[in-house]
Amino acid sequence: MTARQRSGSGALRRAGLNREKVLTTAIAIADEGGTESLSMRKLAKELGVEAMSLYNHIAHKSDLLDAMIDVVFGEIEFPTDHGDWRAAIRQRAISTREALNRHRWANGLMESRLTPGPANMRLHDAAMGCLREGGFSIVNAIHAYSLLDAYVYGFALQEKTLPYEGAEEIAAHAQAQMAQFQAQLAHYPYLREVVGGYVAEGNFDFGDEFLFGLDIILDGLERLRGVG
Repeated sequence: MTARQRSGSGALRRAGLNREKVLTTAIAIADEGGTESLSMRKLAKELGVEAMSLYNHIAHKSDLLDAMIDVVFGEIEFPTDHGDWRAAIRQRAISTREALNRHRWANGLMESRLTPGPANMRLHDAAMGCLREGGFSIVNAIHAYSLLDAYVYGFALQEKTLPYEGAEEIAAHAQAQMAQFQAQLAHYPYLREVVGGYVAEGNFDFGDEFLFGLDIILDGLERLRGVG
């Protein structure tokens, strides 16, 4: 291929480049290796362009992260039916956890952006509106929102860092622990009961605990409606 042909090929790639394609590729890189694996040079290479071409679509790395986070917010189902605040807020929490499990790099960045995008603001406004129209005072709506976010983000973070996934893997891990620490566990009867009995028999999946905790929180929040 001649230099002119290569130049023409590059021009075609640049012509097909847009912000959406940049973001989709950046998110794919982060999904695979986290944001630490994402650089402007690597992103440009994946897109088949020179790094400078990216700046026609994003201002800088922080702008890229802002936009990537807004894409994740856009994947979260936001409350539209304010007639049943509990069902709407419950589904919003479930959808948030699902998005964070798809994009595990995003946890810790979701509420840290100083320049939130439209999907971010739409979701926050819809959730707060659902609580307010559901009968919560402004103070208790803020309490509820803060508690729910802390629970969802915290649960997803713990899921992200677990060395196993699913009841089968957890059971195998528990069985290995019982074999390795059998003598020590003899001094901890309740831990032995949980690990060696319940968990090792395949009865426990950490992911199943999410809805249990979420429903307890929602039950508690119900008592705040119409108060304050």
